[in-house]
Amino acid sequence: MAPSLPKTPAGWAIGAISLLIVLIVAALLLIPRQTTAGRFDLSLLPLFNAGLNGTSGLLLLAGYIFIRHRQIKWHRFCMLSAFALSALFLISYVIYHTLAGATSFTGQGWLRPLYFTILISHIILAALTPPLVLTTLYRAWQGTFGPHRHIARWTLPIWLFVSVSGVLVYLMLYHWN
Repeated sequence: MAPSLPKTPAGWAIGAISLLIVLIVAALLLIPRQTTAGRFDLSLLPLFNAGLNGTSGLLLLAGYIFIRHRQIKWHRFCMLSAFALSALFLISYVIYHTLAGATSFTGQGWLRPLYFTILISHIILAALTPPLVLTTLYRAWQGTFGPHRHIARWTLPIWLFVSVSGVLVYLMLYHWN
């Protein structure tokens, strides 16, 4: 059975925050606007963002390994660190796309359908990630570890895919095209 948000004020807050994140990112990518990129050197932000995504992915894997070995303290450290880096990524991503706008993929041949397949699945799963992550963290914070484990089984692979596919999208968009 698929996880659901808690039916509490916290669940409503998680849903509202998640919806706000999706709406902000959608507006940044879909609403045309004048860019202000000429005023700032933004050239390193995509690499920085990919680094945040990749590091978050490594922390997620480490956190999974730690919990499998019942090293709860290290699991908690890795997962909270991954959350912090993902939050920093989101802030940096919003800043970059606010100032620079969207970057078009110019690759051709077999790389083009591969890029868009990865990108579309990345976008869909990235929209699901905030409520999953926030609910998983909330349940751990509340000490309800049965429900925490249940949703974590969904959250981890989705969050990990979003982190890794984010790095792949960066590489395909800025280096392999």
